[in-house]
Amino acid sequence: MRIGLIGTGRIGAFHAGVLSRHPEVGALLVADTDPARAARVAELTGATVAPTVDDVFAWGVDAVVIASATSAHADLIARAARAGLPTFCEKPIALDLPGTLGALRAVDAAGTPLQLGFMRRFDAGYIAAREAVRAGRLGRLHTVRAITSDPAPPPAAYLPLSGGLYRDCLVHDFDILRWVTGREVAEVYAAGSDTGPAVFREAGDVDTAAALLTLDDGTLATATATRCNGAGYDVRMELAGECDQIAVGLDDRTPLTSTEPFGPPPAEKPWSGFLERFAPAYEAELDAFVHLARGELDNPCDGHEALRALRVAEACELSRRERRPVRLEEIPSGL
Repeated sequence: MRIGLIGTGRIGAFHAGVLSRHPEVGALLVADTDPARAARVAELTGATVAPTVDDVFAWGVDAVVIASATSAHADLIARAARAGLPTFCEKPIALDLPGTLGALRAVDAAGTPLQLGFMRRFDAGYIAAREAVRAGRLGRLHTVRAITSDPAPPPAAYLPLSGGLYRDCLVHDFDILRWVTGREVAEVYAAGSDTGPAVFREAGDVDTAAALLTLDDGTLATATATRCNGAGYDVRMELAGECDQIAVGLDDRTPLTSTEPFGPPPAEKPWSGFLERFAPAYEAELDAFVHLARGELDNPCDGHEALRALRVAEACELSRRERRPVRLEEIPSGL
């Protein structure tokens, strides 16, 4: 296969390394708005540099991987769809509903596969949790707690372009909550705090957020996130049912210290960030995409799944602004 990779920043460079090692990828073309950055990645991975994005499409690739700036995602998705190319795109499709819906219309019209990069679906812990819930091991599920904590804020220039903490960060929790439980979110009540670094207030964003989510079967879930967790990168999910309780992301690298006299010792090497914590999951999702593009696998996370997670994030933003519960029916969903 010939795969074109658009975007060679931090996640794009990681994807280039994974794809260059994949046994089914015979040629990898990389392009970036910064040609020097693309050249560095190509030198490290053995890829070929495409001078422009136009060249990626002109050189006859079999599939496209999009890891560019978020603002370019929707246009590139639509362009790849019109070219008849299977496409993998890092989340989100777009930062708003109109952009997301427009890209999905192009994909649906073309009939081409679009896989979205929600890598937690490929993490061993979340997979095991999903299997436990679906097998009835927990009994009736009554409570879910999802936690995402970044060790430090992103660059200030990124914040105004990120879409905000709910769309950029907690959207992963919203997606994996749906995927693990098999339920939809019916109502949200969300709040946020901007009392941390001033860059969040300047960007109109919050550095810490919490949401109470009511699922369509009455299960209660909480999802919290912060950009300011000095202990390390902490992503967990706890699921409690009438018969058992399980946790995802609880291991000897979890940046959590017990205050109990006989509790477990603190992590000697806490997770430093998402690429380190989820490296195997990122590799697994790209492997799935290669097989999807070859027609050997059903789509594990299509664009409509991303739309459902975004609608939850939009509901949370509306709830935070208006300080009230928001039903998901209030958020447009149609194509």
